[in-house]
Amino acid sequence: MRPRSNRLPDRNITVKDLIEYIAQNLVDDVDKVRVREIRTRQGMLLELRVARDDMGRVIGSGGRVANAMRAVLRVPANRQGKQVNLEIV
Repeated sequence: MRPRSNRLPDRNITVKDLIEYIAQNLVDDVDKVRVREIRTRQGMLLELRVARDDMGRVIGSGGRVANAMRAVLRVPANRQGKQVNLEIV
């Protein structure tokens, strides 16, 4: 297992990098974190995949963690006039 990342790579990170960073710091199995970026007409869809045992940590009680990640994504997306959706699969 790789050690958790404790800081963001640089100032020019993408929303994909941001979600990957957040997820890696929530899960036990860092190596299983995958984020796939899919371009759509409306904007972008991010698919977050984690180990089965880590799904609860990423979703959170009542979806609170997942909703918080979505809220974080909305900030840069709104600034760019785009829509970004997050699916945890």
